[in-house]
Amino acid sequence: MNTGNLRLSRRGMIGSLAALGASAALPLPAWARGASLTHAGRGFGEVSGEDIRLAIGNHHFATGGRSGHAVAVNGTVPGPLLRLREGQDVRITVANDLDESSSIHWHGLLLPFQFDGVPGISFPGIAPHSSFTYEFPIRQSGTYWWHSHSGLQEQAGHYGPIVIESAEPDPRYDRDYVVLLSEFTPMHPHQIARKLKVGEHYFNYQMQTATEGDMSGADRRMWGAMRMNPRDISDVTGATYTYLVNGHGPADDLEFAFEPGERVRLRFINGSAMTFFNVRLPGVPMTVIAADGQDVSEVEVDEFQIGVAETYDVIVRPPSGSHALVAEAMDRSGMGIASLTSHPGHRASPPPLRKPVTLTMADMGMGSMEGMDHGAMDMDHSMRDTSNLPADVKVGPGIDMVAPMPVDRMDYPGLGLDAVSHRVLRYTDLKAKRMNPHRTVEREMEIHLTGNMERYMWSFDGRKFSAVTDDPIRFGYDERVRVKLVNDTMMAHPIHLHGHFFELVNGADHMHQPLKHTVVVQPGGTATFDLTANEPGDWAFHCHLLYHMHAGMMQTVTVRPFPAGTGA
Repeated sequence: MNTGNLRLSRRGMIGSLAALGASAALPLPAWARGASLTHAGRGFGEVSGEDIRLAIGNHHFATGGRSGHAVAVNGTVPGPLLRLREGQDVRITVANDLDESSSIHWHGLLLPFQFDGVPGISFPGIAPHSSFTYEFPIRQSGTYWWHSHSGLQEQAGHYGPIVIESAEPDPRYDRDYVVLLSEFTPMHPHQIARKLKVGEHYFNYQMQTATEGDMSGADRRMWGAMRMNPRDISDVTGATYTYLVNGHGPADDLEFAFEPGERVRLRFINGSAMTFFNVRLPGVPMTVIAADGQDVSEVEVDEFQIGVAETYDVIVRPPSGSHALVAEAMDRSGMGIASLTSHPGHRASPPPLRKPVTLTMADMGMGSMEGMDHGAMDMDHSMRDTSNLPADVKVGPGIDMVAPMPVDRMDYPGLGLDAVSHRVLRYTDLKAKRMNPHRTVEREMEIHLTGNMERYMWSFDGRKFSAVTDDPIRFGYDERVRVKLVNDTMMAHPIHLHGHFFELVNGADHMHQPLKHTVVVQPGGTATFDLTANEPGDWAFHCHLLYHMHAGMMQTVTVRPFPAGTGA
């Protein structure tokens, strides 16, 4: 390295300071001045056809008592519903009217990798004040969504739903609604990221006090020794978020109408940046018919937890009246609310927020604590013992915790739902409705989800995305691989693989393992899936908690070689 390039003379420093002052004097964009911004509409319109046009722009958004800058598409937050049809070819032209690069990723869609929409992996992004045209065939049906993969624009409103109609009509329902769950905050996303980096508990107003709860003195000493808090459920909370249903906050009195006796399909999409939601219609059973756009055998539940980026389709047959549709944040700091009603103008009363969730030793990867005799310092030592990690995990400041006894948690319903008295969906309830081709696993691999919460560092195998861009996860084309994800952290992570569906190893027989594109890996637990890598190209693989991905929990998956005749 030429150290001469690192020296800075007094004259050079003065020049640099002058340039900095000049740059500070440059005019701010209109949105930063709070001027000339149109108000984005709540909710979304609908676009369809073979040739679709979308426009990304700066807007202002308000709901309840909160208002601020937003990145809207076609003037609304969320952006428009794309209603497509299985078997069609679509051409989508996206105009970027921002002063920064942007993009759209078609979440869950099977398409050529160069149209997947991830800057730096599959294309260069859409430059400011330019446009890009995506062209691809529609090879599937179901419920999906789209969002920016540039910076933190998704948090600011740059997302929307997709419904792909099946080539065969579905007679199971009479009415169909999209229910897109998300959040709004007037705080700039980069300010949120900075606050999390400075203090990971910044937005958590539910931290457990020294005298609160039923915890024993030994348990308190144990948590204290680990320098962790059992209420560390969500990084960003209702302290700054207003939770939205189709862009509407709780005060907006959003209604979904129905006629008594109708079967209503509700397409739930978690399009949030950071929030797991617990979804229920108190008193109305829900029949789950699809997960991540793929049909599953019907299973009736009263509540389900939906991780960031997941989708679930349910059918309900509500009795006459008004019913609260509740999407309660997993940490119970707020909820999104709407009414499913046969009486227009009648608002259903939502239930109160439930008690805050408290983590257990099982969530720390300690398994069951019954009958175990460990001191707090011994527990602390075992949770920071990196000697049992595989050799390919990079041990360093990016890892502050290791789950000493991680176990498969596919049967876990989600934080806060393991003790409720009613029926809650579990991954082990899901079975593919159509038979999968039988393939023998050819290779197995293990990937650790790692992090340092105090420094807000997140990674795969101890390596941040910036450190692994030249060392992707490699799959041979059409290779069948069993992937085991090990969560060494105390937070749930929704892990998403672009361009593919994988089969959850959830106890179903090999021919009926459910297909998903996103899997929640529970704290201190493992999740396993079987992947047939039959979509060639370069694909993103990441935690879908936006600030975790932004902080490094992302990798590139490359599938090679390209099959003959693809033109690649």
